[in-house]
Amino acid sequence: MDCQEPCPRYERAMGILGKKWTCIMLRCLMEQPRRFSDISSYVSGLSDRLLSQRLQELEEAGIVERQVYAQRPVVVEYSLTEKGQALRQVVSAIQVWADDWESMDVSPLTAQAATA
Repeated sequence: MDCQEPCPRYERAMGILGKKWTCIMLRCLMEQPRRFSDISSYVSGLSDRLLSQRLQELEEAGIVERQVYAQRPVVVEYSLTEKGQALRQVVSAIQVWADDWESMDVSPLTAQAATA
């Protein structure tokens, strides 16, 4: 990894993955396809409008695919593409890092207040 110059591919990837809620949504989709309401329930604090926007961005990036089932009522499921599944190791590595370094009893806001 050469850190002497910026890498456009890395910057594009982080532009997608670095957005708030995106990695949590991907973690939710790692196990199986999910409906919109399932993802919404999994990611607390995320508005339906923003969830819809993030899913569309991930779909446009080729990371998530949307499957519409023609039945009444219409059922829509989201799943990871092969490109999305390739992020499994990244998501797992972040989880390992979080387990090792993030404390459950101190929120980022509490930590900020303590150091201010």
